[in-house]
Amino acid sequence: MDQMALLFVLLLGAVVMVPVGDRLRLPSPVLMTLAGAVLALLPFVPNVEVPPEFILPVVLPPLLYAAVQRTSWRQFTANLRPILLLAVALVFATTAAVAAVAQAVVPGMPVAAAVVLGALVAPPDPVAATAVAGKLGLPRRLVSILEGEGLFNDVTAIVLYHVALAAVVSGSFSVPGALGSLVLSAVVAIAVGLALGWVTNKLMGLLGDPTLQIGLTLLVPFVAYVLAEEFRGSGVLAVLTCALFLAEYAVDPDDVMGRLAGYTFWEVVDTLVTGVAFGLIGLELHNIFGAAAHRWGQLLAAGAAVVAVVVAVRLLWLLPAAWLAKRMHKRRDYDEDIPMSWRETLIMWWSGMRGVASVALALAIPFGVDGGAFPARDDILFIAFAVVLSTLLVQGLTLPWLVRKLRVRADTDAVDALERELAIRVIKASKRRLKEIMEVEELPDEVSDQLSRRAFDIGARIAPDIVDDERRDLFEKRIGRLKKVQRIQGEMLSAARHEVLAARSEPGADPEIVDRVLRHLDMRSLRGAP
Repeated sequence: MDQMALLFVLLLGAVVMVPVGDRLRLPSPVLMTLAGAVLALLPFVPNVEVPPEFILPVVLPPLLYAAVQRTSWRQFTANLRPILLLAVALVFATTAAVAAVAQAVVPGMPVAAAVVLGALVAPPDPVAATAVAGKLGLPRRLVSILEGEGLFNDVTAIVLYHVALAAVVSGSFSVPGALGSLVLSAVVAIAVGLALGWVTNKLMGLLGDPTLQIGLTLLVPFVAYVLAEEFRGSGVLAVLTCALFLAEYAVDPDDVMGRLAGYTFWEVVDTLVTGVAFGLIGLELHNIFGAAAHRWGQLLAAGAAVVAVVVAVRLLWLLPAAWLAKRMHKRRDYDEDIPMSWRETLIMWWSGMRGVASVALALAIPFGVDGGAFPARDDILFIAFAVVLSTLLVQGLTLPWLVRKLRVRADTDAVDALERELAIRVIKASKRRLKEIMEVEELPDEVSDQLSRRAFDIGARIAPDIVDDERRDLFEKRIGRLKKVQRIQGEMLSAARHEVLAARSEPGADPEIVDRVLRHLDMRSLRGAP
């Protein structure tokens, strides 16, 4: 088996492990890690050889861009304080604590190399956390915190990581110089992200076709990352800024096909890249364990010490930070996503699994610097993988049990209330537009009455409990008749599609014309879906 074949095996595993994980009630990232570890034991599977300089630009941009699709600029601004406490301050605290412990337990590790280790294990992985937490019925507030924390702590940690790498190369580390580099990197990245977001938004309007627009969005995160890095900025912050800009300003409410296709496309990208990244974790174990030969005791002790520090610092930071955020939340009327109880704080603590970002940063450490090998590279990789595996397997597999024990559940009343509010706004907007049309166009009374009922039906489908019992009965009967018609219409369209596909293989059939007719039938089916 060569490297290309191994890549396709990982891609296949990324797809297969999602339904397998659902059936076994295990997170797919955990299963991909275990699958990679099993593959590494097979004699015909080659060692993974990925150039370190390609790891970050290939893995991180699509994952960050896909993650931003689940958030918004409003959510970011509303949660600025929790993000600063969790995604910035906690990363700094974890990096400092891990660096201090690593220097104490790993003989000869330089300060800058210890900071590299601290920075790469500091950020919890949003993909792993939300993959686990999102299926446990947790409050949406907690899932939003984990997603927001994951996005911005990656940015903070990766900037710290690059500053520490530069210090290893130069042989000196200066706190004022590091802070200056952080600020400059952030300013450049935000400028690049905003500029590229504006240009992309204009290009989206010029392209028009959903296929071309989706192709452009695939290129944008990589371009943002590379451009920012060229100008000495943070590539991940540039991707994040650009994606937030596009999520806010490049949305056409009437572009139904583009939105559905784009959502599906980025779900596929997210699944594949995440699966390959976690599979690499398992595959790299073979190399990591080989490098640890004859030093198992020392490295296991160092790994255990760093794992303990990573887990303990998160808890010791979250308890006062959550209390402070709650106090500030009470004093000022902000719509912030914060943990509202000690149980939710414990869930947040145990959701701090490390994953893709830590692995990508560890594998991206260069093999050598001017004058020799990168100091303690094998030790850093072993400890980093110990942290990733320990948190991913132990915390990832026990988080469902902890959620059940603490009885933390989603606030269904709040979700239902928001759905009702949106349903009412939908009805009002629909009727308002109908009234505007009726002022300039003459419509028969029966048509206007039917359209008015349709406006009400749109909202009632979103939140059926907004109507009273009598009207609900009438609505359900009307919906029942409509579903019956749509079911029959769906069977008719299905028969038509079968006939068209059969015609495709007949002598003299033009595949292009057949596909055009089939696309027309598919569009009719999409519009006629209940």
